[in-house]
Amino acid sequence: MPQHADKILDHELLFREPEYQELFRQKKAEFEFNHADDRIAEIRDWTKTRDYKEKNFARDSLVVNPAKACQPLGAVYVANGFARTMSFVHGSQGCVAYYRSHFSRHFKEPTSCVSSSMTEDAAVFGGLNNMIDGLANTYNLYKPEMIAVSTTCMAEVIGDDLDAFIKNSKQKGSVPAEFDVPFAHTPAFVGSHITGYDNALLGILKHFWDGKAGTTQALTRVPDESINFIGGFDGFVVGNMKEIRRIFDLFGATYTVLCDPSEVWNTPTDGEFRMYEGGTTKAEVERALNAKATIVFQEFCCEKTIKYLKEKGQEVVALNAPVGVAGTDAFIMALARLTGKPVPAQLEKERGQLVDAMADSQSHLHGKKYALYGDPDQLIGYAQFLLELGAEPTHVLATNGNDDWAAKVQKVFDASPFGQDCKVYPKRDLWHLRSLLHTEPVDFLIGNTYGKYLERDVGTPLIRMVFPIFDRHHYHRYPTWGYDGALRVLTMLLDEFFETLDANTIVPGKTDYSYDIIR
Repeated sequence: MPQHADKILDHELLFREPEYQELFRQKKAEFEFNHADDRIAEIRDWTKTRDYKEKNFARDSLVVNPAKACQPLGAVYVANGFARTMSFVHGSQGCVAYYRSHFSRHFKEPTSCVSSSMTEDAAVFGGLNNMIDGLANTYNLYKPEMIAVSTTCMAEVIGDDLDAFIKNSKQKGSVPAEFDVPFAHTPAFVGSHITGYDNALLGILKHFWDGKAGTTQALTRVPDESINFIGGFDGFVVGNMKEIRRIFDLFGATYTVLCDPSEVWNTPTDGEFRMYEGGTTKAEVERALNAKATIVFQEFCCEKTIKYLKEKGQEVVALNAPVGVAGTDAFIMALARLTGKPVPAQLEKERGQLVDAMADSQSHLHGKKYALYGDPDQLIGYAQFLLELGAEPTHVLATNGNDDWAAKVQKVFDASPFGQDCKVYPKRDLWHLRSLLHTEPVDFLIGNTYGKYLERDVGTPLIRMVFPIFDRHHYHRYPTWGYDGALRVLTMLLDEFFETLDANTIVPGKTDYSYDIIR
Protein backbone atom coordinates (compact mmCIF):
# COMPACT_ATOMS: atom_id res chain seq x y z
CA MET A 1 0.00 0.00 0.00
CA PRO A 2 1.22 3.55 -0.69
CA GLN A 3 0.46 4.64 2.89
CA HIS A 4 1.49 2.87 6.06
CA ALA A 5 1.29 3.94 9.68
CA ASP A 6 5.05 3.62 9.99
CA LYS A 7 5.71 5.67 6.86
CA ILE A 8 3.24 8.43 6.02
CA LEU A 9 3.95 9.99 2.64
CA ASP A 10 3.02 13.58 1.83
CA HIS A 11 1.24 14.21 -1.47
CA GLU A 12 4.53 15.32 -3.03
CA LEU A 13 5.76 11.71 -2.91
CA LEU A 14 2.53 9.76 -2.46
CA PHE A 15 1.36 10.00 -6.05
CA ARG A 16 4.70 8.77 -7.36
CA GLU A 17 4.05 5.34 -5.85
CA PRO A 18 3.52 2.49 -8.36
CA GLU A 19 -0.16 2.00 -7.44
CA TYR A 20 -1.00 5.60 -8.25
CA GLN A 21 1.12 5.65 -11.38
CA GLU A 22 -0.78 2.61 -12.69
CA LEU A 23 -4.08 4.31 -11.82
CA PHE A 24 -3.10 7.40 -13.79
CA ARG A 25 -2.00 5.27 -16.75
CA GLN A 26 -5.32 3.45 -16.88
CA LYS A 27 -7.28 6.68 -16.57
CA LYS A 28 -5.42 8.21 -19.49
CA ALA A 29 -5.75 5.10 -21.68
CA GLU A 30 -9.38 4.24 -20.98
CA PHE A 31 -11.19 7.48 -20.13
CA GLU A 32 -9.45 10.62 -21.37
CA PHE A 33 -9.58 9.93 -25.14
CA ASN A 34 -6.85 12.46 -25.89
CA HIS A 35 -5.28 13.12 -29.23
CA ALA A 36 -2.04 11.30 -29.91
CA ASP A 37 0.93 12.56 -27.89
CA ASP A 38 2.84 13.64 -30.97
CA ARG A 39 -0.13 15.69 -32.20
CA ILE A 40 -0.46 17.38 -28.81
CA ALA A 41 3.26 18.19 -28.85
CA GLU A 42 2.96 19.60 -32.38
CA ILE A 43 0.15 21.99 -31.37
CA ARG A 44 1.90 22.94 -28.15
CA ASP A 45 5.05 23.85 -30.06
CA TRP A 46 3.02 25.89 -32.56
CA THR A 47 1.54 27.98 -29.72
CA LYS A 48 5.07 29.12 -28.94
CA THR A 49 5.66 30.64 -32.38
CA ARG A 50 5.34 34.19 -33.74
CA ASP A 51 2.61 32.98 -36.09
CA TYR A 52 0.48 31.96 -33.12
CA LYS A 53 1.38 35.16 -31.26
CA GLU A 54 -0.09 37.25 -34.09
CA LYS A 55 -3.32 35.26 -33.96
CA ASN A 56 -3.35 35.45 -30.17
CA PHE A 57 -3.01 39.24 -30.13
CA ALA A 58 -5.67 39.59 -32.82
CA ARG A 59 -8.46 38.13 -30.64
CA ASP A 60 -10.96 40.67 -29.35
CA SER A 61 -13.87 38.64 -27.96
CA LEU A 62 -12.19 36.25 -25.56
CA VAL A 63 -10.17 36.70 -22.38
CA VAL A 64 -7.89 33.87 -21.24
CA ASN A 65 -6.68 34.00 -17.63
CA PRO A 66 -6.99 37.75 -16.92
CA ALA A 67 -4.58 39.24 -14.40
CA LYS A 68 -7.33 40.76 -12.28
CA ALA A 69 -10.18 39.90 -9.92
CA CYS A 70 -13.74 41.23 -9.80
CA GLN A 71 -15.16 44.38 -8.24
CA PRO A 72 -16.64 42.93 -5.02
CA LEU A 73 -13.21 41.68 -3.95
CA GLY A 74 -12.05 45.28 -3.80
CA ALA A 75 -15.19 46.28 -1.91
CA VAL A 76 -14.56 43.58 0.72
CA TYR A 77 -10.99 44.89 1.06
CA VAL A 78 -12.32 48.38 1.78
CA ALA A 79 -14.84 47.20 4.38
CA ASN A 80 -12.07 45.44 6.30
CA GLY A 81 -10.24 48.77 6.52
CA PHE A 82 -12.83 50.44 8.76
CA ALA A 83 -13.25 49.88 12.49
CA ARG A 84 -15.77 47.22 13.56
CA THR A 85 -17.23 47.08 10.07
CA MET A 86 -18.75 43.95 8.56
CA SER A 87 -18.63 43.52 4.80
CA PHE A 88 -22.06 42.49 3.46
CA VAL A 89 -22.16 41.32 -0.15
CA HIS A 90 -25.61 41.26 -1.74
CA GLY A 91 -25.40 38.17 -3.92
CA SER A 92 -24.77 34.45 -3.83
CA GLN A 93 -23.00 32.62 -1.02
CA GLY A 94 -20.47 31.06 -3.39
CA CYS A 95 -19.15 34.45 -4.49
CA VAL A 96 -18.55 35.55 -0.93
CA ALA A 97 -16.73 32.30 -0.14
CA TYR A 98 -14.33 33.19 -2.95
CA TYR A 99 -13.63 36.67 -1.52
CA ARG A 100 -13.03 35.33 1.98
CA SER A 101 -10.77 32.52 0.81
CA HIS A 102 -8.81 34.79 -1.54
CA PHE A 103 -7.82 37.16 1.26
CA SER A 104 -7.37 34.42 3.85
CA ARG A 105 -5.02 32.46 1.59
CA HIS A 106 -2.92 35.54 0.86
CA PHE A 107 -2.77 37.07 4.35
CA LYS A 108 -3.00 33.76 6.26
CA GLU A 109 -5.68 35.36 8.45
CA PRO A 110 -9.46 34.83 8.68
CA THR A 111 -11.40 37.40 6.66
CA SER A 112 -14.93 38.16 7.83
CA CYS A 113 -17.61 38.78 5.22
CA VAL A 114 -21.30 37.88 5.03
CA SER A 115 -23.73 37.37 2.18
CA SER A 116 -27.42 37.86 1.51
CA SER A 117 -27.27 34.32 0.07
CA MET A 118 -29.34 34.98 -3.03
CA THR A 119 -30.50 31.85 -4.88
CA GLU A 120 -32.76 31.11 -7.84
CA ASP A 121 -35.91 32.60 -6.33
CA ALA A 122 -34.14 35.88 -5.54
CA ALA A 123 -32.82 35.98 -9.11
CA VAL A 124 -36.44 35.92 -10.34
CA PHE A 125 -38.25 37.99 -7.72
CA GLY A 126 -35.44 40.23 -6.46
CA GLY A 127 -33.33 40.08 -3.34
CA LEU A 128 -35.20 42.43 -1.00
CA ASN A 129 -36.21 39.68 1.43
CA ASN A 130 -32.62 38.40 1.46
CA MET A 131 -31.44 41.90 2.31
CA ILE A 132 -33.99 42.28 5.11
CA ASP A 133 -33.06 38.98 6.73
CA GLY A 134 -29.35 39.30 6.03
CA LEU A 135 -28.92 42.73 7.61
CA ALA A 136 -30.88 41.63 10.68
CA ASN A 137 -28.75 38.51 11.09
CA THR A 138 -25.51 40.44 10.59
CA TYR A 139 -26.47 43.12 13.10
CA ASN A 140 -27.56 40.67 15.79
CA LEU A 141 -24.94 37.94 15.36
CA TYR A 142 -21.74 39.89 14.74
CA LYS A 143 -22.40 43.17 16.60
CA PRO A 144 -20.73 45.49 14.07
CA GLU A 145 -20.72 49.26 14.34
CA MET A 146 -21.17 49.57 10.59
CA ILE A 147 -22.22 47.27 7.73
CA ALA A 148 -20.73 48.05 4.30
CA VAL A 149 -22.86 46.68 1.46
CA SER A 150 -21.68 45.80 -2.06
CA THR A 151 -23.09 43.65 -4.88
CA THR A 152 -22.26 40.71 -7.11
CA CYS A 153 -23.28 39.91 -10.68
CA MET A 154 -26.65 38.41 -9.75
CA ALA A 155 -27.91 41.46 -7.89
CA GLU A 156 -26.70 43.80 -10.64
CA VAL A 157 -28.17 41.83 -13.54
CA ILE A 158 -31.66 41.90 -12.01
CA GLY A 159 -31.25 45.56 -11.03
CA ASP A 160 -31.59 45.49 -7.24
CA ASP A 161 -31.52 49.04 -5.82
CA LEU A 162 -29.30 49.06 -2.73
CA ASP A 163 -30.41 52.47 -1.49
CA ALA A 164 -34.08 51.48 -1.59
CA PHE A 165 -33.41 47.99 -0.20
CA ILE A 166 -31.45 49.32 2.79
CA LYS A 167 -34.12 51.90 3.60
CA ASN A 168 -36.84 49.23 3.34
CA SER A 169 -34.81 46.95 5.58
CA LYS A 170 -34.55 49.66 8.21
CA GLN A 171 -38.30 50.24 8.03
CA LYS A 172 -38.75 46.51 8.65
CA GLY A 173 -36.53 46.76 11.73
CA SER A 174 -33.52 44.84 10.41
CA VAL A 175 -31.20 47.46 11.87
CA PRO A 176 -31.91 50.73 13.72
CA ALA A 177 -32.81 53.68 11.51
CA GLU A 178 -29.67 55.56 12.55
CA PHE A 179 -27.32 52.60 12.00
CA ASP A 180 -24.66 53.24 9.35
CA VAL A 181 -25.03 51.09 6.23
CA PRO A 182 -22.94 52.66 3.43
CA PHE A 183 -23.20 50.92 0.09
CA ALA A 184 -21.72 50.69 -3.39
CA HIS A 185 -22.86 49.00 -6.57
CA THR A 186 -19.96 46.78 -7.64
CA PRO A 187 -21.00 44.73 -10.71
CA ALA A 188 -18.46 41.96 -11.10
CA PHE A 189 -18.83 41.73 -14.88
CA VAL A 190 -17.18 45.11 -15.52
CA GLY A 191 -14.03 46.71 -14.15
CA SER A 192 -11.86 44.84 -11.67
CA HIS A 193 -11.00 44.68 -7.98
CA ILE A 194 -9.47 48.16 -8.12
CA THR A 195 -12.74 49.54 -9.55
CA GLY A 196 -14.57 47.88 -6.67
CA TYR A 197 -12.12 49.43 -4.20
CA ASP A 198 -12.79 52.86 -5.68
CA ASN A 199 -16.58 52.46 -5.67
CA ALA A 200 -16.68 51.13 -2.11
CA LEU A 201 -14.39 53.78 -0.64
CA LEU A 202 -16.33 56.49 -2.45
CA GLY A 203 -19.56 55.02 -1.07
CA ILE A 204 -18.32 55.24 2.52
CA LEU A 205 -17.04 58.81 2.14
CA LYS A 206 -20.29 59.95 0.52
CA HIS A 207 -22.32 58.25 3.23
CA PHE A 208 -20.69 60.22 6.02
CA TRP A 209 -19.95 63.47 4.22
CA ASP A 210 -23.15 63.88 2.17
CA GLY A 211 -25.83 63.20 4.75
CA LYS A 212 -26.07 59.42 5.06
CA ALA A 213 -28.18 58.72 1.96
CA GLY A 214 -30.31 61.83 2.50
CA THR A 215 -31.33 60.97 6.07
CA THR A 216 -29.28 63.67 7.84
CA GLN A 217 -27.69 67.02 7.07
CA ALA A 218 -24.53 66.92 4.96
CA LEU A 219 -21.34 67.79 6.82
CA THR A 220 -19.84 71.24 6.35
CA ARG A 221 -16.14 71.31 5.58
CA VAL A 222 -14.04 73.38 7.98
CA PRO A 223 -10.50 73.20 6.55
CA ASP A 224 -7.66 72.33 8.93
CA GLU A 225 -3.99 71.38 8.58
CA SER A 226 -4.46 67.60 8.61
CA ILE A 227 -3.59 65.28 5.73
CA ASN A 228 -5.47 62.19 4.57
CA PHE A 229 -3.78 59.11 3.15
CA ILE A 230 -5.32 56.52 0.82
CA GLY A 231 -3.17 53.51 -0.03
CA GLY A 232 -5.44 51.81 -2.57
CA PHE A 233 -5.74 48.06 -3.08
CA ASP A 234 -2.44 46.71 -1.77
CA GLY A 235 -1.49 43.10 -1.12
CA PHE A 236 1.45 44.26 1.02
CA VAL A 237 -0.69 46.48 3.24
CA VAL A 238 0.47 44.90 6.53
CA GLY A 239 4.08 45.95 5.93
CA ASN A 240 3.39 49.04 3.88
CA MET A 241 0.96 50.67 6.30
CA LYS A 242 3.49 50.45 9.14
CA GLU A 243 6.04 52.11 6.91
CA ILE A 244 3.68 54.88 5.80
CA ARG A 245 2.58 55.65 9.37
CA ARG A 246 6.23 55.75 10.44
CA ILE A 247 7.06 58.29 7.74
CA PHE A 248 4.08 60.50 8.64
CA ASP A 249 5.12 60.32 12.29
CA LEU A 250 8.70 61.31 11.45
CA PHE A 251 7.28 64.49 9.94
CA GLY A 252 5.11 65.04 13.02
CA ALA A 253 2.11 65.31 10.71
CA THR A 254 -1.54 65.19 11.74
CA TYR A 255 -3.02 62.59 9.43
CA THR A 256 -5.87 60.16 8.83
CA VAL A 257 -5.52 56.88 6.97
CA LEU A 258 -8.73 56.29 5.03
CA CYS A 259 -9.14 52.50 4.91
CA ASP A 260 -6.52 50.62 6.90
CA PRO A 261 -7.02 46.82 7.01
CA SER A 262 -3.45 46.16 8.12
CA GLU A 263 -4.33 45.16 11.69
CA VAL A 264 -7.28 42.88 10.91
CA TRP A 265 -4.92 40.91 8.65
CA ASN A 266 -2.14 40.81 11.24
CA THR A 267 -3.79 39.76 14.50
CA PRO A 268 -1.74 37.96 17.17
CA THR A 269 -2.28 34.44 18.42
CA ASP A 270 -2.82 35.05 22.14
CA GLY A 271 -6.00 33.14 22.92
CA GLU A 272 -8.41 35.88 21.81
CA PHE A 273 -10.22 35.83 18.47
CA ARG A 274 -10.54 39.29 16.97
CA MET A 275 -13.23 39.55 14.34
CA TYR A 276 -12.58 43.29 14.22
CA GLU A 277 -9.17 44.84 14.76
CA GLY A 278 -7.92 48.35 14.00
CA GLY A 279 -9.25 50.22 10.99
CA THR A 280 -10.41 53.79 10.40
CA THR A 281 -13.13 54.87 12.83
CA LYS A 282 -16.34 56.64 11.84
CA ALA A 283 -15.22 59.75 13.73
CA GLU A 284 -11.97 59.77 11.75
CA VAL A 285 -13.90 59.50 8.48
CA GLU A 286 -16.02 62.50 9.41
CA ARG A 287 -12.99 64.59 10.43
CA ALA A 288 -11.21 63.65 7.21
CA LEU A 289 -13.55 65.98 5.30
CA ASN A 290 -11.68 68.92 6.85
CA ALA A 291 -8.21 67.86 5.69
CA LYS A 292 -6.21 70.33 3.64
CA ALA A 293 -5.05 67.56 1.30
CA THR A 294 -5.24 63.85 0.56
CA ILE A 295 -2.28 61.82 -0.64
CA VAL A 296 -3.39 58.91 -2.83
CA PHE A 297 -0.84 56.23 -3.60
CA GLN A 298 -2.80 54.63 -6.45
CA GLU A 299 -4.05 57.12 -9.00
CA PHE A 300 -5.65 54.53 -11.30
CA CYS A 301 -7.20 52.62 -8.39
CA CYS A 302 -9.01 55.69 -7.01
CA GLU A 303 -10.16 57.73 -10.00
CA LYS A 304 -13.72 58.42 -8.77
CA THR A 305 -12.60 59.04 -5.20
CA ILE A 306 -9.95 61.52 -6.37
CA LYS A 307 -12.56 63.43 -8.35
CA TYR A 308 -14.89 63.53 -5.34
CA LEU A 309 -12.13 64.76 -3.00
CA LYS A 310 -11.32 67.60 -5.38
CA GLU A 311 -14.98 68.55 -5.53
CA LYS A 312 -14.94 68.84 -1.74
CA GLY A 313 -12.15 71.41 -1.96
CA GLN A 314 -9.19 69.24 -0.94
CA GLU A 315 -5.87 69.23 -2.71
CA VAL A 316 -5.16 65.74 -4.02
CA VAL A 317 -1.61 64.45 -4.51
CA ALA A 318 -2.02 61.39 -6.73
CA LEU A 319 1.01 59.10 -6.93
CA ASN A 320 1.59 55.62 -8.33
CA ALA A 321 2.59 53.21 -5.55
CA PRO A 322 6.01 54.78 -4.85
CA VAL A 323 8.76 52.17 -5.12
CA GLY A 324 12.42 53.07 -5.33
CA VAL A 325 14.23 56.39 -5.15
CA ALA A 326 12.28 58.71 -7.45
CA GLY A 327 8.87 57.36 -6.43
CA THR A 328 9.59 57.74 -2.72
CA ASP A 329 11.21 61.14 -3.30
CA ALA A 330 7.93 62.39 -4.78
CA PHE A 331 6.02 61.24 -1.70
CA ILE A 332 8.53 62.68 0.77
CA MET A 333 8.69 66.05 -0.98
CA ALA A 334 4.89 66.24 -1.10
CA LEU A 335 4.78 65.62 2.66
CA ALA A 336 7.45 68.26 3.25
CA ARG A 337 5.48 70.81 1.24
CA LEU A 338 2.13 70.00 2.84
CA THR A 339 3.47 70.03 6.40
CA GLY A 340 5.85 72.95 5.84
CA LYS A 341 8.60 70.97 7.56
CA PRO A 342 12.05 69.91 6.36
CA VAL A 343 12.72 66.32 5.41
CA PRO A 344 13.66 64.42 8.60
CA ALA A 345 17.32 63.46 8.88
CA GLN A 346 16.30 59.82 9.37
CA LEU A 347 14.68 59.70 5.94
CA GLU A 348 17.67 61.37 4.31
CA LYS A 349 19.86 58.69 5.86
CA GLU A 350 17.55 55.88 4.66
CA ARG A 351 17.61 57.33 1.16
CA GLY A 352 21.40 57.26 1.17
CA GLN A 353 21.42 53.71 2.48
CA LEU A 354 19.12 52.62 -0.36
CA VAL A 355 21.31 54.34 -2.98
CA ASP A 356 24.36 52.64 -1.45
CA ALA A 357 22.66 49.23 -1.64
CA MET A 358 21.68 49.85 -5.25
CA ALA A 359 25.28 50.77 -6.10
CA ASP A 360 26.53 47.60 -4.37
CA SER A 361 24.29 45.37 -6.48
CA GLN A 362 23.59 47.29 -9.67
CA SER A 363 26.12 45.38 -11.72
CA HIS A 364 24.22 42.11 -11.23
CA LEU A 365 20.85 43.48 -12.37
CA HIS A 366 22.04 45.88 -15.07
CA GLY A 367 20.72 44.88 -18.48
CA LYS A 368 18.48 42.11 -17.17
CA LYS A 369 15.09 41.94 -18.86
CA TYR A 370 11.86 41.61 -16.89
CA ALA A 371 8.23 40.92 -17.74
CA LEU A 372 5.70 42.35 -15.26
CA TYR A 373 1.98 41.93 -14.77
CA GLY A 374 -0.36 43.21 -12.07
CA ASP A 375 -2.30 46.34 -11.15
CA PRO A 376 -1.62 49.60 -13.02
CA ASP A 377 -0.19 51.76 -10.23
CA GLN A 378 1.95 48.99 -8.80
CA LEU A 379 3.51 48.29 -12.18
CA ILE A 380 4.45 51.94 -12.68
CA GLY A 381 6.34 51.82 -9.38
CA TYR A 382 8.11 48.56 -10.21
CA ALA A 383 8.99 49.66 -13.74
CA GLN A 384 10.45 52.93 -12.52
CA PHE A 385 12.57 51.15 -9.90
CA LEU A 386 13.86 48.58 -12.41
CA LEU A 387 14.97 51.38 -14.69
CA GLU A 388 16.78 53.04 -11.76
CA LEU A 389 18.70 49.79 -11.38
CA GLY A 390 19.65 49.72 -15.06
CA ALA A 391 17.32 46.78 -15.67
CA GLU A 392 14.76 46.68 -18.48
CA PRO A 393 11.02 46.18 -17.80
CA THR A 394 10.61 44.74 -21.30
CA HIS A 395 6.95 43.68 -21.08
CA VAL A 396 4.60 45.54 -18.71
CA LEU A 397 1.08 44.10 -18.85
CA ALA A 398 -2.08 45.06 -16.94
CA THR A 399 -5.44 43.51 -17.76
CA ASN A 400 -7.12 46.35 -15.85
CA GLY A 401 -4.88 49.06 -17.30
CA ASN A 402 -6.35 51.59 -19.74
CA ASP A 403 -4.86 53.73 -22.49
CA ASP A 404 -4.10 56.61 -20.10
CA TRP A 405 -2.13 54.22 -17.93
CA ALA A 406 -0.26 52.91 -20.96
CA ALA A 407 0.69 56.46 -21.93
CA LYS A 408 2.03 57.11 -18.43
CA VAL A 409 4.12 53.93 -18.47
CA GLN A 410 5.49 54.94 -21.86
CA LYS A 411 6.61 58.27 -20.36
CA VAL A 412 8.50 56.31 -17.72
CA PHE A 413 10.18 54.31 -20.49
CA ASP A 414 11.00 57.42 -22.50
CA ALA A 415 12.66 59.09 -19.51
CA SER A 416 15.30 56.37 -19.21
CA PRO A 417 17.96 55.10 -21.62
CA PHE A 418 17.09 51.58 -20.47
CA GLY A 419 13.46 51.91 -21.53
CA GLN A 420 13.89 52.20 -25.28
CA ASP A 421 13.11 48.51 -25.98
CA CYS A 422 10.34 48.23 -23.37
CA LYS A 423 6.65 47.94 -24.27
CA VAL A 424 3.42 48.36 -22.37
CA TYR A 425 0.33 46.19 -22.86
CA PRO A 426 -2.99 47.48 -21.49
CA LYS A 427 -6.11 45.28 -21.48
CA ARG A 428 -4.11 42.11 -22.14
CA ASP A 429 -4.19 38.80 -20.24
CA LEU A 430 -1.75 36.11 -19.18
CA TRP A 431 -2.24 34.11 -22.38
CA HIS A 432 -0.96 37.14 -24.27
CA LEU A 433 1.97 37.27 -21.87
CA ARG A 434 2.72 33.61 -22.58
CA SER A 435 3.13 34.41 -26.27
CA LEU A 436 5.43 37.32 -25.42
CA LEU A 437 7.59 35.18 -23.16
CA HIS A 438 8.00 32.51 -25.87
CA THR A 439 8.69 34.86 -28.77
CA GLU A 440 10.47 37.74 -26.97
CA PRO A 441 12.02 36.01 -23.93
CA VAL A 442 13.15 37.84 -20.81
CA ASP A 443 15.33 36.91 -17.84
CA PHE A 444 12.77 37.19 -15.04
CA LEU A 445 9.02 37.45 -14.47
CA ILE A 446 7.37 39.61 -11.79
CA GLY A 447 3.80 38.71 -10.89
CA ASN A 448 1.60 36.73 -8.50
CA THR A 449 1.24 33.05 -7.68
CA TYR A 450 -0.53 32.29 -10.96
CA GLY A 451 2.70 33.09 -12.76
CA LYS A 452 4.19 29.79 -11.60
CA TYR A 453 2.41 28.11 -14.52
CA LEU A 454 4.16 30.52 -16.89
CA GLU A 455 7.42 29.81 -15.08
CA ARG A 456 6.96 26.08 -15.65
CA ASP A 457 5.84 26.49 -19.27
CA VAL A 458 8.42 29.02 -20.39
CA GLY A 459 11.25 28.51 -17.91
CA THR A 460 11.35 32.15 -16.83
CA PRO A 461 12.03 32.49 -13.07
CA LEU A 462 9.12 34.08 -11.17
CA ILE A 463 9.48 36.79 -8.51
CA ARG A 464 6.27 37.02 -6.46
CA MET A 465 5.53 40.69 -5.83
CA VAL A 466 1.87 40.98 -6.92
CA PHE A 467 -1.38 40.04 -5.13
CA PRO A 468 -2.36 37.26 -4.61
CA ILE A 469 0.55 35.20 -3.29
CA PHE A 470 -0.78 31.83 -2.15
CA ASP A 471 2.25 29.55 -2.42
CA ARG A 472 4.68 31.59 -0.32
CA HIS A 473 4.18 32.87 3.21
CA HIS A 474 4.53 36.26 4.91
CA TYR A 475 5.60 38.41 1.99
CA HIS A 476 2.75 40.78 2.88
CA ARG A 477 4.36 41.51 6.26
CA TYR A 478 7.22 43.44 4.63
CA PRO A 479 6.95 46.86 2.95
CA THR A 480 7.49 47.58 -0.71
CA TRP A 481 6.90 51.36 -0.42
CA GLY A 482 9.37 53.93 0.82
CA TYR A 483 13.13 53.67 0.92
CA ASP A 484 13.01 50.66 3.27
CA GLY A 485 10.40 49.02 1.04
CA ALA A 486 12.60 49.52 -2.01
CA LEU A 487 15.43 47.77 -0.17
CA ARG A 488 13.12 44.80 0.35
CA VAL A 489 12.19 44.76 -3.35
CA LEU A 490 15.86 45.02 -4.30
CA THR A 491 16.66 42.03 -2.09
CA MET A 492 13.90 39.94 -3.69
CA LEU A 493 15.20 40.78 -7.18
CA LEU A 494 18.73 39.84 -6.17
CA ASP A 495 17.72 36.63 -4.40
CA GLU A 496 16.03 35.30 -7.53
CA PHE A 497 18.98 36.38 -9.68
CA PHE A 498 21.47 34.54 -7.46
CA GLU A 499 19.25 31.46 -7.11
CA THR A 500 19.00 31.27 -10.90
CA LEU A 501 22.74 31.79 -11.30
CA ASP A 502 23.47 28.99 -8.83
CA ALA A 503 21.02 26.65 -10.59
CA ASN A 504 22.72 27.34 -13.92
CA THR A 505 26.20 26.65 -12.56
CA ILE A 506 25.62 23.67 -10.29
CA VAL A 507 26.87 20.67 -12.33
CA PRO A 508 30.28 19.53 -11.01
CA GLY A 509 33.02 19.59 -13.59
CA LYS A 510 30.78 21.09 -16.28
CA THR A 511 29.19 24.37 -15.21
CA ASP A 512 30.47 24.86 -11.66
CA TYR A 513 33.28 27.19 -12.76
CA SER A 514 30.89 29.97 -11.68
CA TYR A 515 29.40 28.19 -8.67
CA ASP A 516 30.93 30.77 -6.38
CA ILE A 517 30.76 31.30 -2.64
CA ILE A 518 31.04 35.08 -3.03
CA ARG A 519 28.63 36.90 -5.26
